[in-house]
Amino acid sequence: MSKLQGNERWKSKMLLTEHQEQYENRGRQPLKGRITPEELTMVRDSIMYPHMLTMCDKSLQEVRRTPNLLKQPLGEFIQIVMDKISREMFSLRRELRGRNIKVFDDETLDGIIYHRYSCRGYEDRFSIVREALRSEIGIRLAKYCADILHPSFKEARRPDPGSDS
Repeated sequence: MSKLQGNERWKSKMLLTEHQEQYENRGRQPLKGRITPEELTMVRDSIMYPHMLTMCDKSLQEVRRTPNLLKQPLGEFIQIVMDKISREMFSLRRELRGRNIKVFDDETLDGIIYHRYSCRGYEDRFSIVREALRSEIGIRLAKYCADILHPSFKEARRPDPGSDS
């Protein structure tokens, strides 16, 4: 038995926290084979983002065609949302590539969208009902809009410094 065995003080003196984590994880094998639930959510999002961009682009084209008084600000707002979606889509694709997951276009049958994916050598098919995808897109777009508008709402609700209230 070594003098250091059972004595936990030597770890804090000799190892940085990053190195200690690497030391503790040295025996673990990297993920292989089947996809995890977190990665499945990432696959769903990678399928959803292009649909979101298409919907936003159609809305942007519609706003530009109409003789609306707020055409310019609405167009800029939609463009901001599209930029945010694009950034998240590219970072997600980078993350999927890092985890060795590839998503391929497939087909749509009876309102169900199918996509094939390859995850570390394991191949399978991901399917999502069109209505479920549409509702998830609506929720996500509402969240993006709230995130963008949130500071504006705080400014609009702030009481006037000169008022008595």
